[in-house]
Amino acid sequence: MEIIVKNDGELLDYLVNNIDMPRKKIKEYLTHGSIYVNNNRTTKYNYPVYSGNTIIIDTKSKNKVILPFEILFEDEHIIVVNKPSGLLTIATDNEKYNTLYHIVRNYLVSKNKNNRIFIVHRLDKDTSGVIIFAKDERTKNMLQDNWNDYVKLREYICVVHGKLEEKDKKIVNYLAETKTKLVYTTSKELGVEAITNYEVVKESKDYSLVKVAIDTGRRNQIRVTFKELGNPIVGDKTYGIKDNGKRLFLHANKLKLFYPVIGKEILFESKVPTEFKKIMKG
Repeated sequence: MEIIVKNDGELLDYLVNNIDMPRKKIKEYLTHGSIYVNNNRTTKYNYPVYSGNTIIIDTKSKNKVILPFEILFEDEHIIVVNKPSGLLTIATDNEKYNTLYHIVRNYLVSKNKNNRIFIVHRLDKDTSGVIIFAKDERTKNMLQDNWNDYVKLREYICVVHGKLEEKDKKIVNYLAETKTKLVYTTSKELGVEAITNYEVVKESKDYSLVKVAIDTGRRNQIRVTFKELGNPIVGDKTYGIKDNGKRLFLHANKLKLFYPVIGKEILFESKVPTEFKKIMKG
């Protein structure tokens, strides 16, 4: 099905108002990665469309789901994907379907209706990168129950404002949360320990590209750490400053862990997003 956009708007709303198809059905096609705008596949309900754009709904692909992001590893027990920025890991009260969990689940169910999926860990909505799902409850429990022992490396790449005074440092903070889940630093007595190691990879006039390895996995740990240093992450709307960052420049690029199914350590890695390289070039 091909639609030529007649007026500007957001993808889901435009389709609901302009084609004879139930909203639920359109959402399913979005979730399955079956909708293209000017040949770009998207799963975002609020994807902007403009007059003259071409929208294609691949109605034949519904039972042959293709993920709109990269699969880094898959076997019978786990699936590891490269999560895009701007996508929730799991559902919230405000968003039930447009989530990483829901998209990966539909992909697996399309291959076998009996397939299941379980959350092992999460990334913030605006953070991209490596994330693991288990395909059975036993594997999920093994990984979650032994996560701190099994994980050998959690590495991120980020772009921060300005230049860091120290180019290589280990930081120990103590973090707490407000009732609205806003994270802040506090005393040792009132917070939980957060250990962050960073190394500056590259500097430009306005930004620094930084490699980060965390020893603890606290909520918003990296974002709060760089805020406290006075070098907030570019595009951080919660802990940062007003800038032109079109996304949060934080990417989980490496996750190394002991995989109990094969009894060996395994490294999952995703490429640094092109936006990171572009912004460092000025």
